[in-house]
Amino acid sequence: MTDTILVVDDEPDLEDLVRQKFRRHIRDGAFAFLFARDGVEALEQVAAHDEIDLVVTDINMPRMDGLTLIERLAAAERRVSTVIVSAYGDMINIRTAMNRGAFDFLTKPIDFGDFETTVVKTLAHVGALRDARLRQTTAERAQAALARYFSPNLARSLAEDAGALSGRRREIATLFTDIAGFTALVEKLDPDVLTTLLGDYMSGMTEIVFEREGTVAKIIGDAIHVLFGAPLEQLDSAARAIDCALALDAWAEEFRLRWREKGVPVGHTRIGVHAGPAVVGNFGGGRLFEYTAYGDTINAAARLENANKAFGTRICVSAAAVERAGDFSGRPIGDLALRGRLEPMRAYEPLRQTSAWTEAYARAFDKLEAKDPAALAAFAALVGERPEDALAQYHLRRLLNGESGARLDLT
Repeated sequence: MTDTILVVDDEPDLEDLVRQKFRRHIRDGAFAFLFARDGVEALEQVAAHDEIDLVVTDINMPRMDGLTLIERLAAAERRVSTVIVSAYGDMINIRTAMNRGAFDFLTKPIDFGDFETTVVKTLAHVGALRDARLRQTTAERAQAALARYFSPNLARSLAEDAGALSGRRREIATLFTDIAGFTALVEKLDPDVLTTLLGDYMSGMTEIVFEREGTVAKIIGDAIHVLFGAPLEQLDSAARAIDCALALDAWAEEFRLRWREKGVPVGHTRIGVHAGPAVVGNFGGGRLFEYTAYGDTINAAARLENANKAFGTRICVSAAAVERAGDFSGRPIGDLALRGRLEPMRAYEPLRQTSAWTEAYARAFDKLEAKDPAALAAFAALVGERPEDALAQYHLRRLLNGESGARLDLT
């Protein structure tokens, strides 16, 4: 790579002298020189040649002196390193030049050995600055791309460690969200209203995810797929996912009511949460890359979200997520027989806190699980006391239809 040096001096013989002294460097392609007679011409050269790496300038020149030139270069958008040339002992001007941004200085008469040493040292500094700016630009671009998926803090970390995004198998927790009846709603809404609604919804939902250091793996329409425990390990990923689900549910309900007051009948947001192994990474080809996850854990979480339709619940969490989370408050839904799974999956509805009502439901569910005939009366009593409880109603309907036990066939 050739380093380009602009020499600014009104001495008529200096150009020939520099070319002679550095003829080997010029011949080998190490250095290329440009020349200007004063500061005005120097600024024109800098504007015309993006490749200029270094300006070596005298102080005393017509039209614009070296000190003004250094000041102008320091204020320019494209920073160019400078070396000042002054008479020996002229420390006032040399100090002024250094304060205005000069990297180093040479004294007259010029010693070309010292000139070469100073130029090489300054160009090394220029190279280090160039590399630092390139790394910063690369990191900023990477961070901008990563901000689509990750919280700001995580995006900054990953921008410096792209290897963390490579495909690998991890233990994760994942959740899916979906707005009930959204497709039908879209057909009725003005496009401008839909744009505002979705923007409001996605901003609020993703902010909650990022607050818990979750990863937004995918957004399709109104649906969001979120990962915890990837790309960086989170030992409490299941607890984070369940807490996130509860926070998303609370925010989405407030959002739903707010828009219904405007005359827009937004449905409930349904959420499914599961935990287990998955292959996660930045997948794709050509220009199409996407940080996402694959595996049965992902499919099961999507099915849990969809299962809410049957139960009238808004959040459905697998036993695997509950066990990994540790401290869990909620109530059992049942053992879900899902398409493609050999064994039923126990599901729960999480709650911020338990109550006497939760305990009454748990006693009724114990009877259901034991296939105790008294389960019918227990659930009838629950529904009679609280008819708005859709999950209790679901179990009561099953019992009235002659079904028993906690196995719920959703195949």
